[in-house]
Amino acid sequence: MFCVLLILQGIVFVTGFPDGAPSDTCVKARANQPNHGASRSQDLHTLPYEVRATTDTYNPGQQVQVTVEGSDLFRGFFLQARDADTNEWIGTFKESPNTKLIPECSAITHADPKDKQAAVFLWNAPQHKKGRVYFTGTVVKDYGTYWADIIAKIPATE
Repeated sequence: MFCVLLILQGIVFVTGFPDGAPSDTCVKARANQPNHGASRSQDLHTLPYEVRATTDTYNPGQQVQVTVEGSDLFRGFFLQARDADTNEWIGTFKESPNTKLIPECSAITHADPKDKQAAVFLWNAPQHKKGRVYFTGTVVKDYGTYWADIIAKIPATE
């Protein structure tokens, strides 16, 4: 019986969160980072993915596109929209295939453990406010390899 429990516990540990980050990801001690045992975030200088947003300013109800893509496949992501001045969670992501919304903290996460080459999201700005936004989060290559505290890049303005 002990061996069966040990094997079942190992299966749970290895599979992690195949259907996305739990909502407490927003507020735990290491916010925006997966709880993958002893694994820790990789150095951002080694990030093989690009996270970018079409803009960092918004008008009421405006949509902003956020893209994650890279040279390596990835299995998961957790992205969150934050007010650039107050750091508060703002707006809502539009649900898309194979994603799960976490509206409590203006976030979106993966809904399956399949390999992904790229993911594109639409974020909806608050209806009665204009301001500045930044997108932050995590990209997960596999259970033990992820990059956290990523800030989306914005295209240079001319």
